[in-house]
This record gives sequence, structure tokens and C-alpha cells, in this order.
Amino acid sequence: MKRVVVKGVFSIGLAVCVAVVGALWGWPGRSLTTPTAVGTGGAVASVDVRATQVGIDVLRAGGNAVDAAVATAAALGVTDPFSAGIGGGGFMVIYQPDRDTVVTLDGREEAPAATTPDMFRDPDSPTGENLPFFPNRISSGLAVGVPGTPLNWATALERYGTQTLAEVLEPAIALADEGFTVDETFASQIDANQERFAAFTSTQPLYLPDNGVPEVGSTFRNPELANTYRLLADEGVNAFYRGEIGAAIAQTVQNPPVVVELPFPVWPGRMTEADLDRYEVRVRSPIASQYRGYQLYGMGLPSSGGITVAQTLNLLEGYDLGAMEQAEALHWLIEAERLAFSDRNTYLGDPEYVDVPVAGLLDPAYATSRRAALPATAPEDEANYRATAGNPLPYQEDPSPSLSEPPAVGLHSDDGGISTTHLSVIDADGMAVSYTLTLESTGGSGIVVPGYGFILNNELTDFDTALPHPNAPEPGKRPRSSMSPTLALTPDGGVLAFGSPGGSTIITTVLGIAVNVMDFGMPLDAAIAAPRISQRNGGSTTVDQGFETTPLGQALIAAGHQLNPTDEIGAATGIYRDGDRAFTAVAEPVRRGGGSAMTVQ
Repeated sequence: MKRVVVKGVFSIGLAVCVAVVGALWGWPGRSLTTPTAVGTGGAVASVDVRATQVGIDVLRAGGNAVDAAVATAAALGVTDPFSAGIGGGGFMVIYQPDRDTVVTLDGREEAPAATTPDMFRDPDSPTGENLPFFPNRISSGLAVGVPGTPLNWATALERYGTQTLAEVLEPAIALADEGFTVDETFASQIDANQERFAAFTSTQPLYLPDNGVPEVGSTFRNPELANTYRLLADEGVNAFYRGEIGAAIAQTVQNPPVVVELPFPVWPGRMTEADLDRYEVRVRSPIASQYRGYQLYGMGLPSSGGITVAQTLNLLEGYDLGAMEQAEALHWLIEAERLAFSDRNTYLGDPEYVDVPVAGLLDPAYATSRRAALPATAPEDEANYRATAGNPLPYQEDPSPSLSEPPAVGLHSDDGGISTTHLSVIDADGMAVSYTLTLESTGGSGIVVPGYGFILNNELTDFDTALPHPNAPEPGKRPRSSMSPTLALTPDGGVLAFGSPGGSTIITTVLGIAVNVMDFGMPLDAAIAAPRISQRNGGSTTVDQGFETTPLGQALIAAGHQLNPTDEIGAATGIYRDGDRAFTAVAEPVRRGGGSAMTVQ
């Protein structure tokens, strides 16, 4: 049985080495980031050093992991506003050691009541085509779902925290007022979205002052966001869902604040103040599974993350990956991911709208039957190969069945954005939070709510538009997500919290980290820094840029796998608290400019 191994000197040494290589190769970096920290008293890891410091300060002041997680997320809404913020949504997984229980909070965005299955149909298309995904579909009022993040924060604090919303918002308010130094990552994300941001009269002056990208090293302030946070602190989340902020959101969605000379058509959306008033955070049970002696907890539907991670690990349980050559082990991981994604794309959707056969999908006997379909060699012409979904229905007892056979579904699209952010927190008492939050695409819809300083999401583009589909747009429905915040109780009595952004590659990033730790015995920092592979039943296998030229990449190619290099797969964070209450906190050393990990002591 392999266990999490923490070697402090090696952990720090690896992170420093990777950071140096990143600097030599010219990767953009965030200033003063420390991707690995070893210590005691609690830990926080996020993409941004300023946000991580906010979380650490909360822990030092006596707050618990939930208090620190919300404070860190609010700070990320200031410093990382193109990945997350109060205009979006997310999923939070919380471990309560005093009760030995795990709960999850579903703050996913929701479709307005006026949503229709053909919501993205181009009215000017004679053949009924959908609007182009970029920029028309994502940069429109149609794409905006009812945000869940503010109520998620309030619910987490009220049920599981020790501090008030006003208290945890104070550091983010100061950060927005006083400003922070623009780094290369912040500037590059604005640069990549110049055309979209310039299309909106509320976004252009904030993020493109003087019609240009803020200079690296300059100070960026967002006083309007500071005032919005103050309003939430003073009046609570009713100001957002039943007050002036909500009214401004509905007005912005229905009448996007566009410039006179638009570079592309911008369509109005259908959200109303009543949609915001109806929104609720769901407190749900986690997806629980076991692997190599670890007890894992993930997010359930409408996230596909927990189910797909558990199903993939169920398939891999039949192979001793740690005893194999790494190329052989990665072959089985690739093929297990391919099969699990074929089921994901066929069955999974919002459980309040779709009867999903979760019990059958996660049944060990179903995993055994599906394992027989795993090929010992790569499929011929892998780039054009798609695995066929299985039939989990016979592997569950359903007293009120709505499915008698696998559903016929439209062609699944994978247009989801690679944005989003993930933070991990564990406090001195062992309470752990794994929290992934998002705006969907980098920069969300691109629409800042006038006078309030935050960007609205474009989350409704996560719906599938090829009908019929369990993830089809419907009124009040929450689009299926790939976010996979994960907690694990380790064989040696420790706690592990980890997750990542990255669209549908989130699931495979979490799987890669899990296999690296639980099968290959890597310390957490090595597991996060290691090269990534991602197979989502989409043909060839996506890999980190440059991996295809390494000996391991060449071995996979020699085995018949077709590798598709890409610039970024995920930007993970994780924390391990061992049985002796020592902490190892880890963020990316290189990806997305590198992240920041800190411990209290």
C-alpha cells in the first residue's frame, strides 16, 4: 500500500528547480510566489500570493478553514477577476473532523426561467445554426447564468464558519481600494481579451484604461468592486439577490452596455430580478469512493467531476499501476479516462432534471464489466476513435425507473473555457476545504456590471446544444460542470485537499494527481508539477507542450498513442496534512504563471 510521502527538502528543491526552468523558458510569473510551503498551524494554496496571504491571515487570527477559504476567494475576485468572482459560481467540498463528515455546497450558476433549448440559435441563420461560440455566444447576455458565488460564501460561513461575511470581506475590500501590482499573468489575460473587453462601455475603462493593457508593474485599483463588497458586508447577500446589485445584473443582462461601433454582434439575455430572487445554494452529499486505501470525496451532480473521477479510479483498481513501467501505467489511465468520459457525455446532467444512473455508474460490478473493454494497446487511428458508452442500468435497483435503455444523445461539444480557479485550505484542527470557482471562459462574458466592478459569467455555454441531451438548456437548470474539488483521507491518518481549473481537463488533472500520489508514491509537489495527460474521449490524447518529445512521451507514441500538445492543462493547488499535523501546501510552480502556497508557521 503506497502512502503520501512528504520530504520537506525534496519538496522545496523540486519547486525551486521547476520555477527556475520556467524563468529560463520565459514563462510569465507572479511576483514573489512560493509554490511549496512546509510547516504547521494550517495552510492555504491558491493561484495568487496576495489571496493566499489573506487566507493565512484569517487562520492566524483564529478563523477556521471555511472562513479562510471565503476570504481567499473574495481576494481572488480582486486579483484574479478573469477566472472567478461574485459574478460566477462554484463548488465547495468541506471536511469536518469533529464530526468526521464531508458536505458539499453547490453554488453553480442557473439558467433563467425564460431559457429555451434553442437559446443559442442564430435568428439570422437560414439553416438554424447556432451562434458562433467565440466571440458571439460567450460575449452575450444569453450566456449569463444566475451567479451563485455570493450565496455560496454566505451559506458556508453561516453553517460551517466562525466569522461573518463582513469580517472575511475586509481584506478584499482593502485590496480593491489600495490596489495591487499588475503582473504578467493579469496583463496577458487582458491582452487576450482586448476585443471583447473593448465592446462594453463598463469593461473598457476598467481593464483597458487609455485604450491599452495596464503595464506590468503598474498599480491596479477597483474602487467599484470595493464598494460592492462593502454593500454585501453591510446588507448581506440580499443586496445581491433581492436588492440593487441584482437589479443592476438583470438590467445588464437584458441590455448589455455596448459601445456604438461593435466589433461583433452582442445578444441580450433573459435573466430577470425574479431569477435572482429564486436562486438557492444546494447542500449535497459528496461522491464517496475508495482507491488504494484512500477514502476520496468529490463533488456530485451537476458537477460531473466526482462521478467521473471515481469511475475512472474504479476501472484502474484492477491494475497494479505502481508496479508497471510508467508508459504502460499511463496507457491504462488514458483508456480508463476515455471510457469514463464516454459515460459522462451520455448520462450526466443536472439531477433535478435528469434521472442519472449514478449508482450503476459507480457499482464495482459495472467497473468490472467495463474493464473488459479497456484495450491493451492504443486504438487504431486514435485521433478519430470514440469509445462507446456502456449500460449501467442493470447494475442498480431503481424502483421508479425513467430509463430502460441508454439514451440517444446529440454529439457532445467540448467548448468549455479553460479558466476557473481552485483554492485549498486546511486549518490546524484538520478542517479542510477544497473549493473550485469560475466565470467559465477567461474573462467570463466580458461584461462588467456598470458601477459595481465585477464581470458576469458565461456559464450557460456549458450546456450542450446538440439535442436531445441530458445537458440540454432548460429553465432553472444548472449546466453540467467539470469542476472537481476533491478531498481524501489518507491511509496514514492524514487529509489531502486538491483540485484544479481547466474546463473538462479539470477531471483528468485531478486523476493525474491522484495516480501520481496514490499509485506512483510521489510527494504532492512532484505530483502537481509532473507532466499532464488528458483523454476525454475526443480522439488523440492532450498533453503538456513538450511532453511528446520526452522519453515517456515517445514511449506512448511508440505504443500507438497520438499526442496533442497544448499550452496549459490545469493550474492545480493542494494541501496535505499528515497524521502528525505537519502541512505541505503546494501550488503550480509554472503553469498559469505559478501559484502561491503558505503555512501559518
